[in-house]
Amino acid sequence: MNLTTPALLFPAISLLLVAFTNRFLVTAQLIRQLHTKYETGAKDVVIRQISNLRQRIILIRRMQALGVSAFILCALSMFLIFIEVHTVAQIVFGLSIFLLVTALLFSLYEISISTKAIEIEMEDMEQALGLERQK
Repeated sequence: MNLTTPALLFPAISLLLVAFTNRFLVTAQLIRQLHTKYETGAKDVVIRQISNLRQRIILIRRMQALGVSAFILCALSMFLIFIEVHTVAQIVFGLSIFLLVTALLFSLYEISISTKAIEIEMEDMEQALGLERQK
């Protein structure tokens, strides 16, 4: 393994961190919107969304922590290659990849939860409009 191997992972990790941050910002905005709905009396929808949003925030926090950790380990593996400690560098790089994959799995799970949140909103609109839910 040479210095370019972990360097190739840098752009991917950076893009993932941006994507994870965007997920957080969108979720935070949704929470603010739900707070407004709560204040205007739409408590049923808000109550159904709270546990969903809490779980998503926890997952996003974990995704970000794993992504940052993967980034740090990737940089550390580059440093270890630079000072020619190749065996340790390979182990650290392997850990970096493992953390990155774990972050992606959390992301996949968070996406499935976010689709449930959308379904709750759609059910609320269908009830308000008097439509039957189509399965």
